[in-house]
Amino acid sequence: MSGEVKHDYHLVDPSPWPALGALAGFTLAFGLVLFMHEDMMGGIGGMIGIGTIVPGVLLLLATMIFWWRDVIDEATFQGHHKPVVQLGLRYGMFLFIASEVMFFAAFFWAFFDSSLWPRVDPAVWPPEGVETFDPWGLPLINTIILLTSSGTVTLAHKAVERGDKTWSVNWLIVTVALGALFTVLQAYEYVHAPFGFADGIYSSTFYMATGFHGFHVIVGTIFLTVCLFRAIKGHFKPTHHFGFEAAAWYWHFVDVVWIFLFSCVYIWGG
Repeated sequence: MSGEVKHDYHLVDPSPWPALGALAGFTLAFGLVLFMHEDMMGGIGGMIGIGTIVPGVLLLLATMIFWWRDVIDEATFQGHHKPVVQLGLRYGMFLFIASEVMFFAAFFWAFFDSSLWPRVDPAVWPPEGVETFDPWGLPLINTIILLTSSGTVTLAHKAVERGDKTWSVNWLIVTVALGALFTVLQAYEYVHAPFGFADGIYSSTFYMATGFHGFHVIVGTIFLTVCLFRAIKGHFKPTHHFGFEAAAWYWHFVDVVWIFLFSCVYIWGG
């Protein structure tokens, strides 16, 4: 009767963000379908698609910003994220990463299916006329950068657990800088690639696998940048910092995927 909470679970207040997120996802998907099928709707599908993609992206960004703002407020300032709630969040993050593994499994499957059983004549891999990247040049440098960033984000995590705000911020700055540097070098590699996306099965599978990974690096860098600003504001405590922990998990996952890409696509596949 007094309204006192007698349990550790968090019963969230009614929120408009799930509905807005669903609307954003539908709008973005609808625009992408029209954009990729320009002949639809009397030949103006591409134009309508572009006009639909933009509001879809804006709605999606607004949903993420305001929804995660509310989650941060619930966790950091209202104190709703008790240990049992954090456990549920950990399960959710684990399942999210598992779903990401399935995405990459599909791209690796396509690459191995094409390379182990080539459908080209002659049946060689890489196909004749394809000039592949030297794995011991820029790809190796990017590998060193990502592996180093995995170490620096771990050092930042250890600093948070010690309650050392200064070093957690410093190591996060280094990690974000390394993530940005990886993206810049990946873009440089694409600009100077000897083949285009539509030049054949090798280039298509190469760009899908490495490009999707590059997108994840950008997302992870943004994730860690948000954590950096939160660390500067003192949001993370030694016993309460799941937001940063989730970002670290995601970053380690991105690093592991790159090791597979470097080994299988750049070295073996080339």
